[in-house]
Amino acid sequence: MGILSRASYIIRSKVNGVLNRAEDPSETLDYSYEQMRDELQNVKQGIADLTTQKKRLEIQQRRLEENVEKHNDQAREAVRQDREDLARRALEKKKQKMNQIEDLESQIQQLQRQQDQLIDKKDELQNRIEQFRTKKETMKARYKAAEASKSVSEAMTGAGDEMEDVGRSIERAEERTEEMEARAAAMDELQETGAFDDALSDEDQLDRELEEIRTTGEVDAELDTLKAEMGKDEEGESEASETDVDTEPADVDPADVETPDTEETEVSDEELDAELEELREEEKN
Repeated sequence: MGILSRASYIIRSKVNGVLNRAEDPSETLDYSYEQMRDELQNVKQGIADLTTQKKRLEIQQRRLEENVEKHNDQAREAVRQDREDLARRALEKKKQKMNQIEDLESQIQQLQRQQDQLIDKKDELQNRIEQFRTKKETMKARYKAAEASKSVSEAMTGAGDEMEDVGRSIERAEERTEEMEARAAAMDELQETGAFDDALSDEDQLDRELEEIRTTGEVDAELDTLKAEMGKDEEGESEASETDVDTEPADVDPADVETPDTEETEVSDEELDAELEELREEEKN
């Protein structure tokens, strides 16, 4: 096999493969059915043309037969007139017309046989077309059912091209989501450890820690002041009610004084209000 022959063979095989993949059996069956109907229409047209031709020959035959009768009358009239020459000429024309009639009869019979054959073929072709139509619809229904079953199976197994694309999209989305979650967790961890400075603040980690200690100290000092004020009020009330009892301030060991914990858990405003309300209720009772 030469190079050109091999190339031609490969090209034809590639084209055939593409056509097979692109071919829709439903469309192919419908096209074949239309082709058969066109053939049937051509046969019917052929029968009509043949019948028309036969009718023309029959018309010519009737006219020739009329001429034969006319020539017979002419020959009789010539004999009565003792014109044998005219009678001979009339009979000769009659003979010619009769020969033509015989030829026409032969042609008409031949056309009739052809017409009968075409009618038989037309009936046979029409029956085949009806059978093909029934089979075509059955095959189309089977193809549609097989196509639907194939699509469902591919969707359930994920083996189809579209489902494969969907699977890859889901995988990419999961990878992207996990990456974003990991990055967000890393940012939170770095923020908690103070590895990142606040972009809107000029303070560094040391400044923030010192500020936290200063704020805690101010809160503790204010708390001590409130305790002292509350202690004085309670002392005045106790002196007014107990006149016979002498109270002396006890010596307090500085080591026994509780120092406020600078790392107390931050309490929300709602929780603080709730605890104060409970204390008020207890004092009323």
